[in-house]
Amino acid sequence: MICLKNTTAIYPGSFDPVTVGHLDIIRRAASLFDNLIVVVMTNAKKAPSFTVSERVDMLKKTVADIPNVKIDSYEGLLADYAKKTKADVIIRGLRAVSDFEYEFQMALTNKKLYPDTETLFLTTSAENMYLSSSIVKQIGSMGGNIRGFVPDVIHDFIIKRLYGKDE
Repeated sequence: MICLKNTTAIYPGSFDPVTVGHLDIIRRAASLFDNLIVVVMTNAKKAPSFTVSERVDMLKKTVADIPNVKIDSYEGLLADYAKKTKADVIIRGLRAVSDFEYEFQMALTNKKLYPDTETLFLTTSAENMYLSSSIVKQIGSMGGNIRGFVPDVIHDFIIKRLYGKDE
């Protein structure tokens, strides 16, 4: 595996909630870079089911075994956060071709706002292509089985929050 020494990458997202697809991207990015910051961002177009502090806590529990990963949160422009943290790379996950147009536009915008960073796209693993936080929330809120969709360490918390009781 290639490891880019002395580099800091950031992996932004809403992580509402974190899924095994997110965890796959985190693990793979952590193996590529010395430092990976997973940053919970606020998306004005989304109404979150979990607070920022809950999402940060879920991520911390999920990545506790990955020593070079730090969890943070930020309200504002991603380019400003990249500048603040002196990030070399922004990691973005792609599930399907439909994700690419928006992500490409955002990558170009971030490059214009902060030229010292690059965007690296990581494609999701085939087994996670269908998975999204929205699907997890929909299934979980109806009492459906979300095992295998979210990390085990946060499964019960997510079910209790979305469905209102233990599975």
